Amino acid sequence: MAAEASSQMLKTDLSFTDDQEKGLSGKNLQKKCLRSTSADKLIRIYCNFLMILSLFLTVVVLAILLSERKTKLDIEHSVYAVCPEGWIGFGTRCFYFSEDIRNWTFSQTFCASLEAELARFETLEELNFLKRYKGPSDHWIGLSRETSHHVWKWTDNTVCNISFPIKGVGECAYLNDNGVSSARTYTDRKWICSKPNSCANSCQIISHSM
Repeated sequence: MAAEASSQMLKTDLSFTDDQEKGLSGKNLQKKCLRSTSADKLIRIYCNFLMILSLFLTVVVLAILLSERKTKLDIEHSVYAVCPEGWIGFGTRCFYFSEDIRNWTFSQTFCASLEAELARFETLEELNFLKRYKGPSDHWIGLSRETSHHVWKWTDNTVCNISFPIKGVGECAYLNDNGVSSARTYTDRKWICSKPNSCANSCQIISHSM
């Protein structure tokens, strides 16, 4: 009986020990699971944070790009909007092409009434632009001289320093398909007025600052 009792107690102890070991093992596993779950949560939080940060940076970059594009468009619009309605801008000047036909003196008076002058150009590029844009008709420009023996001058009395031939023996210059020619002041033609582009200085400052 004593032997059986001892054997039974031993089994009970072993069973209890096994239960304790299982309990400890379960607790350890539970702790590991908790630690693993916490690590996963931290990883998910970190990933979500990175995604939010990435989206935020993308929005900021897009906003900057759109702002720069709008600024560029505003500047470009201002460059093309500085000439009055009905005028054409080229370089730093605005040009008006008439539809009426009058003599050189009337043409200059008309341009002066618009706070302009008969067309003045500073470069051959401007001259070529006027030749292309004027169409098939001849147009008075702001060059004149007293006689065929005098130098050509602009309407502000400054000497014309652009080296291009002016054909004919007239006192007033006009544009035709071949370039610049001259005729008597009383003959009737269309005309071109010009004046400085009102954005010439400010736009140059903007472009240099960019």
